[in-house]
Amino acid sequence: MNQATSLRDWLLTEEPASRRQAAFASWYKGWLRFRGNTLAMVGLYVLALLILAAIFAPLLATHDPFVQDLGNRLMPPGSEEHIFGTDSLGRDIYSRILYGARISIYIVLLVAMVAPLLGLIVGTVAGYAGGWADVVLMRITDIFLAFPRLILALAFVAALGAGIENAVLAISLTAWPPYARIARAETLTIRNSDYIHAIRLQGAGPLRIVTRHIWPLCVSSLVVRVTLDMAGIILTAAGLGFLGLGAQPPSPEWGAMISEGRKFILDSWWVATIPGLAIFSISLAFNLLGDGLRDVLDPKDSAT
Repeated sequence: MNQATSLRDWLLTEEPASRRQAAFASWYKGWLRFRGNTLAMVGLYVLALLILAAIFAPLLATHDPFVQDLGNRLMPPGSEEHIFGTDSLGRDIYSRILYGARISIYIVLLVAMVAPLLGLIVGTVAGYAGGWADVVLMRITDIFLAFPRLILALAFVAALGAGIENAVLAISLTAWPPYARIARAETLTIRNSDYIHAIRLQGAGPLRIVTRHIWPLCVSSLVVRVTLDMAGIILTAAGLGFLGLGAQPPSPEWGAMISEGRKFILDSWWVATIPGLAIFSISLAFNLLGDGLRDVLDPKDSAT
């Protein structure tokens, strides 16, 4: 108990003795603010449960998600063998939902690694270089922003071909422009600050200034935007799967499951409704988590 109290006092001190202590204290105070947001914690718990369900899908699944049993097709939810019922081919919907969570999280993680990085590079180069580079890069960004994300993703997938990898690439190519705009706005604010002038006078080149001193200050805004965009990424991936351009059968992708279930929506509502509820749950969790992170990482809100 004394060790916990001393650690808490060490983290909450107003006069940190080192940079490491200051960093840990900042993270701990941010966690305390985040933990005080009930809805954000609900989103975190829901997301953690979905991730754990995806990781341990082989242990939690009651059936093989690919095995067909035409004798038990379109069974309603609630039976002992099939908690969420079965689809038109007799496959267990509960097991397919668990394995489908793997696909959705896989897509989200890949897009979250590609799109923000691309937007960060484009935005910081445009904001720091200025001039014709800024004009060209921002006009390209405006062209991408002029098209609805799903329509542009459909065009890319149509050109690249159907499949999860091509869907990830298409979504990434349509998701980077907002990050570029955020990074450019942050860079325009930072590049004329006194400490950037001091670093430049010490002999630091543009690459070092951008990567070592501007990028770290843009990360917090991008993290919030990424978290809030996860719901849109999931919906875009589900839309591609619904249209048959994402994960291909017999993959248990949630959008493809809804597409299959729409044929039986009046008589066998569960085939489409349960994957839809899964998409709703993970989208809501990401939105609640993003709102909480915005409250923690927003410097203006922190100042108040």
